[in-house]
Amino acid sequence: MNPELDTLATRLYVTIDDLLIDHPEWAPERPKVGIAPKLSDAELITLAVIQALLGFTSEARFIRHARTHLTPWFTYLPDRPGYNKRLRHAGELFQHVIAALTNACPSATDDLWLVDSTPVECGRSRETTKRSNLAGFAEYGYCASHSRYFWGLRLHLITTTTGLPLAFALTGAKADERDTALDMIAFSGLDTAGVTLIADKGYRRASFEHQLNAAGITLIRPNLKSENTRPGARYLKAFRQIVESVNQTLKAQLDLERHGARTRPGVAARILQRLLALTAAIWHNETTNRAGPARSLTPYDH
Repeated sequence: MNPELDTLATRLYVTIDDLLIDHPEWAPERPKVGIAPKLSDAELITLAVIQALLGFTSEARFIRHARTHLTPWFTYLPDRPGYNKRLRHAGELFQHVIAALTNACPSATDDLWLVDSTPVECGRSRETTKRSNLAGFAEYGYCASHSRYFWGLRLHLITTTTGLPLAFALTGAKADERDTALDMIAFSGLDTAGVTLIADKGYRRASFEHQLNAAGITLIRPNLKSENTRPGARYLKAFRQIVESVNQTLKAQLDLERHGARTRPGVAARILQRLLALTAAIWHNETTNRAGPARSLTPYDH
C-alpha cells in the first residue's frame, strides 16, 4: 500500500476494533458453538475499504492482489467465496461503522444539506431482467440527468456540503424521490429544526415542502416559471454541483455501477462498501486536517 492508504487503513482498523469492543452487538450473528473466524470483523471492514479505494471490482482479483501486497498487514486472507460470504453478512455492521464515522466528522453538524438520487444499473439484456435474482427489486427507470433509461436501482443520498453521507437508501428505480427523502430524514433522526435542504426540481411537491417545514427544515429548489423567485435560488448552481460531484466520485472512482452483484444481500453489501470507503476517506481527511476537498480520494487510489 502507498503511505497515505496505509495511514488511513491503520486508523480505520483501530477505530473499528475499538467500536466493536464497545458495541459487541454490532458484530454479525454467528453460531454460539463454532470456530472463531481467523479474519476479524475489523480486518474484514478494513479490507473492504481498501478494495473499494484501490478500484478492484473483482473480489477474486483483489484477494490475489492482497496475498501479494497486503500480507504484512493481514496475517490471514480468506479465499474469494469466504470473503464474499463475510461481506454479504456484514450489512448491519457496515451501517453502524458508517454512522459512527459520520458522527466523528466535524462537518456532520453542518446545517446545510444536499439531497439527490442516482441510478445504480444492475443489467442491460432482456434475459437479465427476467432471470436475475434482483427482479422485483430492480426495475426499469429513467434518469433525466443523463437522458437514459436503465434497469436497476436508485441510490438516494443526503449529504453535507463536504460530501459526507448523512443518510442513504437503496430503492427501486421508480421509487418517489420525495417520499424516500422523508423516510431517510425520519429513519436517521435528521428532522432537526434550522436545517436547509437543497434539492433539484424532481423534489417539487407542496406536501413534501410542507412536511419539511413542519420539521423546521427549509427547502431550496429551482423556481417554476409560474413562481416568484424563491429564497436561496441564487445558490442552487454552486451547491447542486457538489452533490453531482459526490455521485461522480461514487461512480467514477468507487465504481458504483460496476458492483457485479446478483442478489439483494450482494448489491446491498457492495453499495455499503463504497459508501463506507467514501465516508472513511472524508473522516480521515477532516480529522487529520488534510489540504484540499474532504471528499478527495486521489491520495488513496494507487
